[in-house]
Amino acid sequence: MKTTTTQLGQVKISRIIESSNPLLRPGEIFPDSDPDMIARNIDWLVPHFYDPETDKLIITIQSFLLETQTQRILIDTCVGDCKQRVRSEFHEQQWNWLEGLESLGLGVEDIDIVLSTHMHVDHVGWNTRFNGKEWVPTFPNARYLFTAPEWDYWKENEGHPALVRSGDYIGDSVWPLFHSGQVDLVDMDHEIVPGIRLVPLPGHTPGHVGVEIDDASDPTLITADLFHHPLQCCYPHWNTRFCLDPLKSRATRLNAMAELAHKCTTVMPAHFPSPNAGKIEVVKHDDPDAARGHVYRYRFV
Repeated sequence: MKTTTTQLGQVKISRIIESSNPLLRPGEIFPDSDPDMIARNIDWLVPHFYDPETDKLIITIQSFLLETQTQRILIDTCVGDCKQRVRSEFHEQQWNWLEGLESLGLGVEDIDIVLSTHMHVDHVGWNTRFNGKEWVPTFPNARYLFTAPEWDYWKENEGHPALVRSGDYIGDSVWPLFHSGQVDLVDMDHEIVPGIRLVPLPGHTPGHVGVEIDDASDPTLITADLFHHPLQCCYPHWNTRFCLDPLKSRATRLNAMAELAHKCTTVMPAHFPSPNAGKIEVVKHDDPDAARGHVYRYRFV
C-alpha cells in the first residue's frame, strides 16, 4: 500500500493508493477512442499510462485525506476488501487499504468526515467493512456525506445497470451507513469546513462533485471522475461508458477545463497515478501536440 503526502497552506493532503494497474482497454472505457489515437500518443502513454502488452489503460484507484487543524476529511474510499463484485479485479480482494491509513499515523476512529464524490463502486468500498456478521461503518466516529441529488438517484435504482455490472455496492457500502444514522445529505456546493467546499460537476452521475481547497497561493480542485485518464485531457469530448448523462458530462468537463486552465488551478484527479497533481494547459495551434488533435494537455507538477 502506497501513500503520498503534501502540504497546501494549512491543509495536509495525503493519498492512499489502493491499486494502480492495467484495468480497461481504451475502447472499453472510452467509446470514442480508436487504435490510431493510442498509436499517436504512444510515446508518452508508455509505461505509466498504458500497457501495450495487455492493451489496457493504467487506472489508479485511491483515496484523498485532508487534514486541517480541526478535522480529518476522507474523500472516496476505493473498492474495499472482501466485497462481492462482478469484475474479477474487484471481487473479494484484500487490498490492505487500512495499512495505508495506519502508515499515516491514523486509525479508523480518527476520521471525522467521509465524503463520497459519487456513488460508483470504486468510490464507496471502504465506507463499510465486514464484522463477521454484517457490513458496518468502517469509521465509527465519522459523518458520511453524500450529495442529496446523488442519493435521490441511486435509492430509486436498485436494478441499475451499474449495480448489475459491478455488484450491489449500494447494499453493502451505502445502506449500512443510513442504518447506523451516520449519513448527512448535503447540497452540491456544501462547505465542509471553512476553505474546503464541494463543487458541482454533474453528468458522470447526477450528484457528482469535486472538492475545492481554497488556498490563495495555490487553489486546488480534487476533480473526482471529471477525468479518468490523462488521455481525456487531450480529448475532452471523450466520455466514459459509465457517464450517466453523456451530454451533460461532456459539457461539464469542457467548461471546467477551460476555467481550470484559465485560472491555473492545481487539479488532483481520482484515477491519475503518481505524482497525480497537475495543471490543465491549452495546446496552441503551433504546438506539436496540436498535430495529434490535442485540445488541452495535462502537466504533472
